[in-house]
Amino acid sequence: MATNKVKIEIFGAEVVCASCVNAPSSKDTYEWLQAAIDRKYPNQPYDIEYIDIYSSITDARQQGIAEQVQNDEFFYPLVMIEDEMIGEGYIQLKPVFNALEKHGYVAQA
Repeated sequence: MATNKVKIEIFGAEVVCASCVNAPSSKDTYEWLQAAIDRKYPNQPYDIEYIDIYSSITDARQQGIAEQVQNDEFFYPLVMIEDEMIGEGYIQLKPVFNALEKHGYVAQA
């Protein structure tokens, strides 16, 4: 069981990225990931944050990542777990779950 709260960040924008036609929006991805994590890892705490890459961001590290996404270095939504990039563009659950389990999360049957 995870004892430390893992930090999950989803960088995105209101507009669906041009190469992500038919993919869910960044906000939908955030909500979908949150629901999937809650189902698979109930009662295991984590912090999840949605960061709009076009909003005013006060955290310098987050601002730097947002700028990289704006400059097309990464596709969005971009998912980071504990400062490690887990996925970009079309997000899949398996890499997210693998990253959480590396941090001690235990899947509930």
